[in-house]
Amino acid sequence: MAQKTDALRTVLTGQPVIPVVAVESAAAAVDLARALAAGGLPAIEITLRTPAALDAIRAVASDVPEAICGAGTILTPQQYDAAEEAGATFIVSPGATVEVLDAAKAGDAPLLPGAATPSELMAMIEEGYEILKFFPAEQLGGVAYLKALAPVFQNISFCPTGGVSPSNVHDYLALPNVVCVGGSWVAPKDRLAAGDFAAVTALAAEAAALRR
Repeated sequence: MAQKTDALRTVLTGQPVIPVVAVESAAAAVDLARALAAGGLPAIEITLRTPAALDAIRAVASDVPEAICGAGTILTPQQYDAAEEAGATFIVSPGATVEVLDAAKAGDAPLLPGAATPSELMAMIEEGYEILKFFPAEQLGGVAYLKALAPVFQNISFCPTGGVSPSNVHDYLALPNVVCVGGSWVAPKDRLAAGDFAAVTALAAEAAALRR
């Protein structure tokens, strides 16, 4: 578990923003991953929200060596296994079930499970987790909620996702218990639809320059 935690921490501390994206094709994912990496955000979370997601992960893992490809919106152990088989090097889930945790124990890719309530955090601590996804961040209480958790859960770090944007990202990154944030604003749908990957690279460069 310690080795997986270290591997995950290395990914998440490598950049202040992890792009969270849904892609419509493997080809688009490859172009997007290259554009994000060129801007300084090599780690990318491709969510399993589209039929193309697994093919996209496979393509990025194979064709974009400068990228660190993760899989998100993992809800079942079958999805964990499929994402790892496709080449995902880290796995993200909005929550945690016994079945998904068991799949992560058996697999090689480190898991970033979601947790929010004190009871959920205590359960994750018992499972050996030190870094957790906090989703949907803004709807759950945002910066104020994470600030309130910090004195009690002093060894837990979070990656808040959901409602994080350029308008509040500085507030999240200023928290000592936030290791990074997840965000989709670095890959806006209109820019992707237009094939404007230069704009994506520019947004990635701005995000990569944010200070924790």
